[in-house]
Amino acid sequence: MLGTLAFFALIELAVVTGVVMETALPRPTSIASELFDLIQTREFWAAVGNTMKGWALGLGLAIAAAVPIGIVVGSSAWLYRSVRFVVDFIRPIPSIALLPLFILVFGIDLSLKVYIIALGAFWPLFFQTMYGVQDVDPVARDTATAYRLGRFMRFFFISIPGATPYIATGLRISASIALLLGVGTEMVVGLAGIGQDIFKAQYAGEPARAYALIASSGLLGVAIAIGFNRLERHTLRWHPSQLRELPS
Repeated sequence: MLGTLAFFALIELAVVTGVVMETALPRPTSIASELFDLIQTREFWAAVGNTMKGWALGLGLAIAAAVPIGIVVGSSAWLYRSVRFVVDFIRPIPSIALLPLFILVFGIDLSLKVYIIALGAFWPLFFQTMYGVQDVDPVARDTATAYRLGRFMRFFFISIPGATPYIATGLRISASIALLLGVGTEMVVGLAGIGQDIFKAQYAGEPARAYALIASSGLLGVAIAIGFNRLERHTLRWHPSQLRELPS
């Protein structure tokens, strides 16, 4: 916290002394004041609602696709080797680079934002799920074999619990990426949301307002990260990765 305050104080000093032009980077106090005014307006919360609607739908679609596909691919070494080239070829392509194609296919509406978000959020969750299924504890696997558990039992009681922490990590990463893509798509295409308001503020020559909206999207990302961290700790209390040593 002290480091953050010192950083903002340094920026404030740089702007006040003229080292940095205020037209390029407003003072943090001006940005904070503008943000305080924004959060009291209905238009701001409408923009947040539009952004979060696209975020939730896109992330939900990514989860619905990435987790089952990751489990299936991770459960079969042959299938993993078969799709590896295709996955490695498609994965580096930025989702936003496909925006012109998506505009032609889906048009400029909410579905465009949802599918862009879903595509970008798919890959981290898919890989984490796949690697989680593959990285099952050898002791647990050998124990299941010794007790002659069937494939069905081993899958639901060994593979899935072992992959759950990986899935949770992938979900946390995908949630942040989904927000970035949602705001970015709104800025580029002009869909309703925080991104569109940022573009309007920049175009109108209101840098303090633009930076305040950017800060609001950052705070929204922090809130999402904290929420998923707490959800992970709560749902995975049984897992060794979440256990804490009791004080002696």
